[in-house]
Amino acid sequence: MLKRFRERYLDLLGSIYLYNEHRGYTAIDRVLDAIRARSPDDHVLIAAVERHRADERKHYDMFRRWFELRGAMPLSVDRTCGHIDRFVEIMFRKRIDDLDTQKVIDDDGQFEKLCRVISLTEQRGFRQVEILLAHPLVRDDKVLMKIFAIIHRDEPSHWAPYDGWLKANGKRDPKWWERAVDTFIHSELLFLKLPALFVNPFVRRRGDWPDAHDAAPVGPNARELALLAE
Repeated sequence: MLKRFRERYLDLLGSIYLYNEHRGYTAIDRVLDAIRARSPDDHVLIAAVERHRADERKHYDMFRRWFELRGAMPLSVDRTCGHIDRFVEIMFRKRIDDLDTQKVIDDDGQFEKLCRVISLTEQRGFRQVEILLAHPLVRDDKVLMKIFAIIHRDEPSHWAPYDGWLKANGKRDPKWWERAVDTFIHSELLFLKLPALFVNPFVRRRGDWPDAHDAAPVGPNARELALLAE
């Protein structure tokens, strides 16, 4: 019984992370479009966000490899389990896919808001990984521990470019209510959606990988993936 409980929990955890990492790097593509249009000469910012995008893709590849090693496809979870999805929906009152990139390019206030949303999301992700690295159900899975250790190493650099832009342009830090929204989204997933998925016997596995329909697929990071098999 305990083994089945653990396997179900890890299955859901991996599926949610796989979804979020895929959503992360595909959403950053649109952020990069905005930055390149707004500040084409800010090569430092562009390079930092490109590194963020590359890390998100790498993390996605690692979770995909984890499922491949298990011989199973991920469970089918959607945007309701996506932290950045929910944050954007609440702050911009529309889904990520419906976000007007041109408006973000033209409106300083919209870009400023997006930077705060990304920064808070990444900081939340870092704190959650620290919890998972000490989680007894995770610690028994050596591959997952390697994945979360790599994410923990990478994560601090992910919110830095957005905080840096806010500071360099005299923009404010997140207010208490924005942090409260971040906490609400995390609590909603942890205490409502995750338990509901856990006990739902009708949650099916995906028939394909989230990146199957990417416009510009990128090959996996061979070095990091090789570490997972050691």
